[in-house]
This record gives sequence, C-alpha cells and structure tokens, in this order.
Amino acid sequence: MVIPVYNEQGTVREIIERVQAVDIGFGKEIILIDDASTDGTWETLKEFVGRPGFVIRRHSHNQGKGAALRTGFEVAQGDIVLVQDADLEYDPQDYIKLLAPILQGKADVVYGSRFAGGESHRVLFFWHSVGNKMLTLFSNMVTNLNLTDMETCYKAFRKEVIARIDLKESRFGFEPEITAKVAHLGVRVYEVGVSYSGRDYLEGKKIGWQDGVRALWCIVKYGLFRV
Repeated sequence: MVIPVYNEQGTVREIIERVQAVDIGFGKEIILIDDASTDGTWETLKEFVGRPGFVIRRHSHNQGKGAALRTGFEVAQGDIVLVQDADLEYDPQDYIKLLAPILQGKADVVYGSRFAGGESHRVLFFWHSVGNKMLTLFSNMVTNLNLTDMETCYKAFRKEVIARIDLKESRFGFEPEITAKVAHLGVRVYEVGVSYSGRDYLEGKKIGWQDGVRALWCIVKYGLFRV
C-alpha cells in the first residue's frame, strides 16, 4: 500500500492502524511517503522507520500527491500496488473487494468507485460530486473506458502494469494521467463500489477548483497524446 502523506498529523496514526488491521490473506508492505509535512506528521512517521513491513520516505520539499506516489511506486516490492490516502475518507476494509478481481486473474487494474454499488457515503458538497462526475465523463470520452469514478483515491495495480507507466504529474493531475495511460496500455480494468466518508475543508480537505482545471488539461494532454 502506497500512502502519500502531507500534514496529516491528526489522522496518519489511525490510518496506519486501520491498514495494519486488515487481513488480506498475505503480507502487506506499507509504504508511507511524507511530502515535507510541517505539522508534526514526520515525527509520527519516524516511529515506524525500521519496523518490519514498513517503508518510510520523506521529500526534502513539498512536491504534491503525484510526486509522492511516484516515489512510492519506485520502492514498492509487492506483486500488487494499492493507493491509500492518509486521511480517513476511504476504509481499508474495502481492500478485499479491490484486490479480488486481480487475485482471481480477471483484472490488471481495479478502481474503487464512490458512485457504484450500495456502499455508505457521507453526504457533502453537491458541486464537488457534479465536478467529479463531469471529469469522469470527459475522461471516458477520451479514453473510451466506462468508469464511474476516475478521481477516486482507491486504485490497485499489478506491479508489472504500474512499472510500465512513466508518470509525470506531481499534484492531483495524477488521477487523469494514470487513467489515460492505463487505457493506452489496453489492460483489463475493473471497478468495484467502495464506501466513502468525505471530509470538508475545515477537516483538512486539500483539493480545490484549480486542481479541477488542471485535471481537464491532463485528460486532453495524456488522453489524446502519448506523452
């Protein structure tokens, strides 16, 4: 599990405990990449340096979620790589559903959708929901995939798939970029419903409208051109 972390002192210990608590039937490698946090997060993460099953890295300066994920993917050793945010919006108990299509030999990539299935969701931000669905629609039009939630955090990859992708985006443009490049590879993509407990800006939500504009540009750039 690759967990990018930036100023999540209030949640990072709990998300680590939740990830550890999930029994997926085989060993977990928990990779935490601190993107130059300034709130004490790094002091918490240092407690896990050297512990079995943990890989801890820290960027010297803040670069963004995409950059943290690149670092995590580079050091990952497992056969399956799964993205987990450091907040508490996504529930690691959903790992079983995310991993099942890959373990069954049906999928190479699995997306965990907040808009598919009957899972529980915290009710927040109508316009964020509209924006997410519009970005997903635009992405689908360019990639010819049929996703319901391109912007989801939960994405699982067979290691050999993620190793074939040259990622360039350093912030939230990672989501449309990885989706376009997965589509270009022609690999098997599945989607499963996951629960979602979104947080508001007072609770630390970081994504803003500027990231939505960047996402549109990334859909065009990486969807129409193989760069």
